[in-house]
Amino acid sequence: MTGPLDGVLVADFSRVLAGPLAASTLADLGAEVIKVERPGVGDDTRHWGPPWTETSSSYFACANRSKKSVELDLADPADLAVARELAARCDVLIENFKAGTLERHGLGYAAVAAANPGVVYASITGFGSGGGAELAGYDFLVQAVGGLMSVTGPPGEPTKAGVALVDVLTSKDAVTGILAALHARTATGRGQRVEVNLLSSLLGSLANQASAYLTTGEAPRAMGNQHPSIAPYETLAAADGALAVCCGNDAQFARLVGVLGIPGLAEDARFRTNADRVAHRADLVAALETALATDTVDAWAERLAGAGLPAGKVGTVADGFALAERLGLEPTVDVGAGVPRQVRSPITFSQTPVTTYSAPPRLGEHNDDIRSMLSKENSR
Repeated sequence: MTGPLDGVLVADFSRVLAGPLAASTLADLGAEVIKVERPGVGDDTRHWGPPWTETSSSYFACANRSKKSVELDLADPADLAVARELAARCDVLIENFKAGTLERHGLGYAAVAAANPGVVYASITGFGSGGGAELAGYDFLVQAVGGLMSVTGPPGEPTKAGVALVDVLTSKDAVTGILAALHARTATGRGQRVEVNLLSSLLGSLANQASAYLTTGEAPRAMGNQHPSIAPYETLAAADGALAVCCGNDAQFARLVGVLGIPGLAEDARFRTNADRVAHRADLVAALETALATDTVDAWAERLAGAGLPAGKVGTVADGFALAERLGLEPTVDVGAGVPRQVRSPITFSQTPVTTYSAPPRLGEHNDDIRSMLSKENSR
C-alpha cells in the first residue's frame, strides 16, 4: 500500500526546522523528498548536539527522516544546473532562504514557475516578504516579539515554550498550504506560490488569547498554569505533587467536588457557574487543594479518571510516551539500524496508511543516485 502522496516529488531547499519538518511530513505521507544541502556542511542542525546519533544529531533526525540527501553548491555552475533541473521536475519546492537569495541563482518563484508551471513553491520566512523581509527569523525571537512568551510561565516572568513551537506550527501551516495548492492544481493544471511566516503562524495559533485581545483591546497576561476563562483548569497541589485538572462545564465541576468529598461546593454561590468560579478562583483553589492534600497525585488521578473526569499527573516526556504505549497508540517507529526510534506520524489513514519510514540521510548519501536520475530525465 502506497502513501497518499505517492508520486509527488519534493525538492527540499530548506534547513533548520520549519521547512525540513514540513518536508519530512510530506515524506511520511509518501512523497519522494530530495534534500539539497551545502557540500561538506549540510543542514545547520546536523551539528546541533548533543544528543548525537550515529549519523548526525538527534535534532537533525527529528525533521529529516525518509529523505534523500544531495550536496549542491549553488555558487558552482555545474551544481546549480542540477539544482535548476530538480526545480524544473519537482511537484513541490520548499525554501526558507533570505529574500532574494534564490532569485540571484535563477531559482526564485518566477524563474522556476516559468520552467515548471505546475510547481507548488512554498516559501517560509520569519516575518514575511514585505517590510520584514530583511529580519532574521528564529523561533525564540518570534516567541518573544510575537507575544507567546508574555502569556507563558509565571506572572512577571516571560517564558518560552519548552520546544520550538513556532517552527512546528509554521511547518504545519506550510503543509496545509502545500496540500491545498496541490488540490487546486488538479483543477487548474497550474501550481502557485505558498507563503508562510513564523510571526503570522504564531499569531494565528494564539487562538483564544488573540481573540481576547482583539475583543477587549487589552493584552492578555501570563497566568502560569491557570486558564484565563475557565476554572478549575490548572494544576492543583495534592499531597505529593501536582495534578492537572480540567473542568469545562458545571456538570464536570459537580462530579469533581463529589469525588473530592466536598459536594457542597457545587451549590456555593461563589462556584455555581464557570464565570463565578473564575471570579473567585483563589477561594476555589484553596478549597480544592485542601481536599486534594489528603491523598497522593496517583490516587486522585485514578479516582478522577475513573469518574470520567479529565485529570492526570503532571509527568515527563518519558511518561507521555509510556501513556501512549499503554493506550495502544504506537507512538514510535523503527527507521533503520543504527538510528534511534522516532515519533510515528500522528496521522492515520484507513486506505493509504503511512507504513514506510527510513533513516535520516547521511550528508550527500544519494549524490550519485539523484544526479543520475536528473541526468536521465533531462536527456529524454
